[in-house]
Amino acid sequence: MRLKPVSVVSFLASLLFQFLAGGDGHFIYNGFDGAWLELDGMAVVEPDGKLALTNVTSQLKGSAFHPTPLRFHETNGTVARSFSAAFVFAIVTDLVTVGGNGLAFFVGPTKNLSMASPSQFLGLFNPQNNGNASNHVFAVELDTILNPEFRDINSNHVGVDVNGLASVVAEPAGYYDDDTGDFRNLTLISGDAMQVWVDYDGRSTVLNVTLAPVEAPRPKKPLISVTVDLSPVLNGTAYVGLSSSTGPFRTRHYVLGWSFALDGAAPPLDYSNLPKPPRIGDSKRRSKARDVILPVATPILALAVVAGVSLLLWRRLRYAELREEWEVEFGPHRLAYKDLYIATGGFDGKHLLGVGGFGRVYKGVLPASKKEVAVKVVVSHDDAKLGMKQFVAEVVSLGRLRHRNIVQLLGYCRRKGELLLVYDYMPNGSLDNWLYDRNATPLGWAQRLSAIRGVASGLLYLHDDWEKVVVHRDIKASNVLLDGEMNARLGDFGLAKLYDRGTDPQTTSVVGTMGYLAPELACTRRVTPATDVFAFGAFVLEVACGRRPIEHGAVDDNRLVLADWVLERWHNGDVTDTADPRLSGAYDVEEAAAVLRLGLVCSHPAPAARPSMRQVVQYLDGDVPMPEPAPTYRSFTAVALMQNAKGNDSYVASYPLSSATSVGASSVLSGR
Repeated sequence: MRLKPVSVVSFLASLLFQFLAGGDGHFIYNGFDGAWLELDGMAVVEPDGKLALTNVTSQLKGSAFHPTPLRFHETNGTVARSFSAAFVFAIVTDLVTVGGNGLAFFVGPTKNLSMASPSQFLGLFNPQNNGNASNHVFAVELDTILNPEFRDINSNHVGVDVNGLASVVAEPAGYYDDDTGDFRNLTLISGDAMQVWVDYDGRSTVLNVTLAPVEAPRPKKPLISVTVDLSPVLNGTAYVGLSSSTGPFRTRHYVLGWSFALDGAAPPLDYSNLPKPPRIGDSKRRSKARDVILPVATPILALAVVAGVSLLLWRRLRYAELREEWEVEFGPHRLAYKDLYIATGGFDGKHLLGVGGFGRVYKGVLPASKKEVAVKVVVSHDDAKLGMKQFVAEVVSLGRLRHRNIVQLLGYCRRKGELLLVYDYMPNGSLDNWLYDRNATPLGWAQRLSAIRGVASGLLYLHDDWEKVVVHRDIKASNVLLDGEMNARLGDFGLAKLYDRGTDPQTTSVVGTMGYLAPELACTRRVTPATDVFAFGAFVLEVACGRRPIEHGAVDDNRLVLADWVLERWHNGDVTDTADPRLSGAYDVEEAAAVLRLGLVCSHPAPAARPSMRQVVQYLDGDVPMPEPAPTYRSFTAVALMQNAKGNDSYVASYPLSSATSVGASSVLSGR
């Protein structure tokens, strides 16, 4: 947290204005030059007075607070006071169709948002506290990414949030025309300045949210009108703020003006004094400028020729692909971009299943075969000829994998700056949604055991039964998908490594997800089947216990390491008490104890002490007796080694919601 420095004169002027504006509970910022704000994260006030909550840095957050706490309850009162807010914002993205992750106006009990996560959490919450009543946070979100785990309606909406990001009510961004009553859509990432009004009536508990283009008259009909009692949410005094965060796409979030009032209407903003938002990639205005500059007397025939050529070029660029001679041998696995474009409705936001750290995933139907597919668009990749050739060769090799417990990779396509991977579509979503979504029907013990057996069978095929050795490197519940019959299939081979049998695996960068990484990777940087077995052990405990391998406290940095906890309970003789409470005791105790023992055996920190996947399958089938867990060890050793590893390579440590800080690619191949 940092306080923006200003001159003494500016500070005194600000205090004087507060007094003249009505004292406690009233403020107005027509631009933020010299404003006394408290800023955190990426947030800065630019020289022309714009408040930039974010820059283009990926996966970070920024927030701004009015520094004075406000009293939202009268003394000894139990009813929240009425309040009103207005602000002008602009979201500018380098891409035309996608940007992230939106911004929010909020009221909360503290200015310390250090534990909040970026990306889809908007810098307000984190995976552990999202939805907790103890948050005491009210927010209005302007969301530009569709996040299925929050039940978002689309990727361009306004939502009312209470203590979490699953909105109480949400509506597509836009406004109602006063003359006709028609709804007019507004695109939040257009870069255009827009104004939001938030009005809460403490007596009737009615909240109204209104959106309109800047300088347009305030629409009479609000976009959202909902009854929501904020009295138990806004306890005593609270802070008023604005927050935003970035995901994988280059996006800037600006606020140009802001006003607020308790027990009355927010002071109107002076549009003439507001700073102007930057125009980045504003093709509409450039086209308009060219139209003005072009001579009025330009011959109609010349215009027709230019229009015709432009149309042809546009059609060619629309479906343009990147093909090189070395790809001839991979021809049967290459899919036409035009088919993928048609399948996904032009990669329309309505088909967007989710966004992960490596790109976007869309649902589609191939035009010829009518087959449902998931198309993963990797936004950037190494375009060096040798590196790309090797990568595509591995993709094509993985496309030859055939197993009932592995998601089928159907093919690929390349465009400049993009790589598209096409998978079978899994209608029942990722396993982690069924484990952690409290609105989903809890998985029964038989279904969990079936998922563990399925993943074990798939890994045995990858390690021992295919022509090459395949090390998956990212085994976790969010990368296990469920088909139409709830059969588990291991997916997302984006980090997989292949090598010939009888050869030693090469060293590589350490990537994966914290909690599933084998400890020896910090020293050897060699991925082997044993590193997959370690991750499988963490996965087994995750499925049986319904808890993530590492859980972070919402208040401090305390952590629960699942393997340590289960091992301790094992030694205490009450290991089955670690089973997921959502099972309500509906499981075979001996069977549950055996599964938990298997997870501990696979999680041994010494690679040589772990079983092979063939042995794991034999344990699960009851063909051979299962060994006892090691008498003493700390699975936290893995975490400590990875955190303290020193070297030239870094590792990807992601605390999963549905994988890394945004929706994991494989977890959204299904659309859940």
